[in-house]
Amino acid sequence: MIVRSSTLRRKAFFLCGDWSSADDLVQDVLVAMYPRWSRIVRGGNVDAYANRVLVGKVVDARRRPWRRERFFSNVPDLVDVTSERAIAAVDERDGPLVSALAALPAGQRAVLVLRFTDDLTVEGIADVMGIPAGTVKSRLSRGTEALRAHLDASGDPARRSAHPDPTPTLSPVTEDRS
Repeated sequence: MIVRSSTLRRKAFFLCGDWSSADDLVQDVLVAMYPRWSRIVRGGNVDAYANRVLVGKVVDARRRPWRRERFFSNVPDLVDVTSERAIAAVDERDGPLVSALAALPAGQRAVLVLRFTDDLTVEGIADVMGIPAGTVKSRLSRGTEALRAHLDASGDPARRSAHPDPTPTLSPVTEDRS
């Protein structure tokens, strides 16, 4: 599972829009899976189980009032200058997409992230999320249209390029699962 944690972390980031929260979510997912590990491995589809736990943790985190962000006027941390440039580059590249994903309801966002990061089928997403396939289709359709509209309205330069796909940086991932 440690090998897959970077992929899980990226999915968590797309679901919540914040690297710090994504790290916390991945840790929560791994902690939740640890006591059930032998049963999960016997089941055969570790990734699907991890996705289901991740989506559940994201939804739960949004519901809890004490887990919502609180802003402070003075941040006690010092910023690492070298990491600041790297973070700025990632924000510049992924910023419009993250902003567009953040504008979507959690269900649509989860369906889009699972579809375009894991290349799951409609049935696979329905299984991971525990919802009917028809709901997945409608969320995928409405989410894609909303994402496209948000990216068009924001004037995203990547959107104006030769990419016909409404989510240029969320391309389906194909892994060798042998």
